[in-house]
Amino acid sequence: MKNNELVNFFQNLDRSKFLDNEYAHRAHIDAPLPIGHGQTISQPSLVLYMSEQLFLNKDDKVLEIGTGSGYQTIFLAHFAKVVYTVELIETLSLKAQKRLSEMGYNNIYYKIGDGSVGWVENQPFDKIVVTAAAKRIPTAIVEQLGPNGIMIAPVGSGYYQKLLKITKDKDGNVSQSSLLDVSFVELKGKYS
Repeated sequence: MKNNELVNFFQNLDRSKFLDNEYAHRAHIDAPLPIGHGQTISQPSLVLYMSEQLFLNKDDKVLEIGTGSGYQTIFLAHFAKVVYTVELIETLSLKAQKRLSEMGYNNIYYKIGDGSVGWVENQPFDKIVVTAAAKRIPTAIVEQLGPNGIMIAPVGSGYYQKLLKITKDKDGNVSQSSLLDVSFVELKGKYS
């Protein structure tokens, strides 16, 4: 994927389609907005940035932890071969499934359950994105990252976290770098 293709997709995507509440009229604002159940849709510029950092391509098998409204999911589905996305809150997952299906995306597999454990049955993944903050690096998910894989995840406790880029080389060696300070809702589940 070329960066300009991603930016063009981003600029032409109407974020209000991912909001079905009183905040839809604020979709154009570059800020997170509530989507119910204590969850948020991330600010658009951050979704674009995280997508850029994944270096998605049409051969990628991607794992997303935290489907939410499906806003990050659509970026993954548009630029990757297949997406496996896990959401703990059934209502949010069902809404996202309906929304993304109606938008013509049929390369997405959904799971309702504990995203902190990843999706073991379908590992390894080329790319992984975590859209909720873990107190520490979720090793159960890192283990599901394949050789030459990239994972983006907010890590830390409290209101602010570090957005980490975790990579695995062809021999399985893991390294990480800190990208920027972020503020995400807390990852829930067994390894949160």
